[in-house]
Amino acid sequence: MINNQVGFTTNYRDARSSTYCTDVGKVIKAPIWHVNGDDVEGLVHVMRMAIEYRQFFHTDVFIDILAYRKYGHNEGDEPRFTQPTLYKAIAKHPNPRDLYSKELVEQGVLTKADITQAEAEFDSRLENQLDVARKEKKVSIQQFLEAQWKGMEYASIRDFEEPLETGVPAKTLNRIADQLNSLPEDLVFFKKSIKLLEDRALMISENRVDWALGELLAYGSLLLEDHPIRISGQDSIRGTFSHRHAGMVMEETTEIYFPLKYLDKKQAPFNIYNSPLNEYGVLGFEYGYAMSAPQSLTIWEAQFGDFINVAQVILDQYISSAEEKWGVMNGLVLYLPHGFEGQGPEHSSARIERFLSLAAGCNMHIINPTTPGNLFHALRNHMKKKSRVPLVVFTPKSLLRHPQCVSTLDDLEKGKFMPVIDDSDNDLDEVRRVVLCSGKIYYDLLARKQELGARDIALVRLDQIFPFPKKEIDRILKKYQNNMLTLWVQEEPENMGAWYFIRNAMNDTEVIPVTRQPSGSPATGLFKIHEISQKEIIDKVFRECTCDLLNVYCGLQCMIGSSRTEILNQHYYFEKENPKTK
Repeated sequence: MINNQVGFTTNYRDARSSTYCTDVGKVIKAPIWHVNGDDVEGLVHVMRMAIEYRQFFHTDVFIDILAYRKYGHNEGDEPRFTQPTLYKAIAKHPNPRDLYSKELVEQGVLTKADITQAEAEFDSRLENQLDVARKEKKVSIQQFLEAQWKGMEYASIRDFEEPLETGVPAKTLNRIADQLNSLPEDLVFFKKSIKLLEDRALMISENRVDWALGELLAYGSLLLEDHPIRISGQDSIRGTFSHRHAGMVMEETTEIYFPLKYLDKKQAPFNIYNSPLNEYGVLGFEYGYAMSAPQSLTIWEAQFGDFINVAQVILDQYISSAEEKWGVMNGLVLYLPHGFEGQGPEHSSARIERFLSLAAGCNMHIINPTTPGNLFHALRNHMKKKSRVPLVVFTPKSLLRHPQCVSTLDDLEKGKFMPVIDDSDNDLDEVRRVVLCSGKIYYDLLARKQELGARDIALVRLDQIFPFPKKEIDRILKKYQNNMLTLWVQEEPENMGAWYFIRNAMNDTEVIPVTRQPSGSPATGLFKIHEISQKEIIDKVFRECTCDLLNVYCGLQCMIGSSRTEILNQHYYFEKENPKTK
């Protein structure tokens, strides 16, 4: 810690509850060195000692360099407004260079002439570099960690419009599955863990892949292709919703067996950790790790998507903006469980709107996949591209075990990530209403569509929200030539979720929102109210025009529950503009 009073207007007694800023190191019983910034040789000695200690004992160490700011926050500040006595002393205090020079002269190590010459040579070097900078008149950003990022490119829109073919041969998938579902016979495991693997083996035999299996198969395939994997988050080994089970606990010991570590002797390393519930610290660490290892799949998982709230600084300062600010690429993956299940305000929304408000150019890849197969291909596509941007994945909760949220091994063997998934269960000529949606609500809409046998509604899924797949959406809408209404349906309140982003992205197409009412809270805390509002959303999508005033299609007014007065006004203007209509 270079303790030079960043907040020069604040006395240290006001700035913290301890004398030294490094006292936090006492919590983990780490060695802490305090050294005076004026003591050059003492500082070098402490640095060497701290490095040797860390290398030998493999623990954290703290060095507190007690120093000061000569001119306050910057040369234009006047620190004496608030710290007159302190800066009176600082003004009279010689700087570290002069102090050390004097000491070297007194010890006979150097002469005053040597010091003067060294200063002149350094000043000359600075002047020469200034002249070079003035002549060049160019600023170029040097790639950080150049060796690690060699061969990588900055992302372009083509990377998102044209996903790579990322299928894996069935033989390889079955090999990975066999290893995932096998445990060493000489070890004793929790009985329910064994049953879990038996169920997964049955799924493979029946050609069914649920969310957890699709995720684990993606990891396995990447490990065999020499991509290390690192995952951290609260309960990530088991999974917050007990879906992943990447590690199997042994019954008689505290040890955990990780099947993904034993796929092949030549595979890349696999590491997964249950991290502290400290999103700011953990996400910051994982962002740094991903920066140093672009060929590694580095994932941070929030226990619930809302918990990104506590790490918002990392999102604002680094994930969304580091490339534009500093030219720094990063391929960190965020798993944010998202979906309105009636679990209350703090366990529903991963705040999609916040990510979309920060999205620009190609700074992030934001997806809300609706099938295990699409997640599988998204992860593989992320690692196989030559570019790296943070991948934000809104992951499900109830869909982890939804009977219709399944893929087949064929889906994993062939194909690629699909930004948009069209509705295959309809007749093009019959469709009168195209419903755009994303995530879990698709399955709620699908259930009602199947219940009614509705053939006049097409459910189109946006599995990629940003960059917005406008070309693909336009292509699909053009298919439905008899479409009279295009809706955007979301679970979130109107002022949250993706609606405002969709409205702007679809500015040349009239899109009508079907959402919850605008709200200051992401969701209600009462399950009954949640059920009512969820039913209203679905009802509005499938409600027919009920006007008995005119036998004409009145737009969405009566469908979305407008007042009778609003409907009458709508028909008045319709008659005025279309007098011959009966």
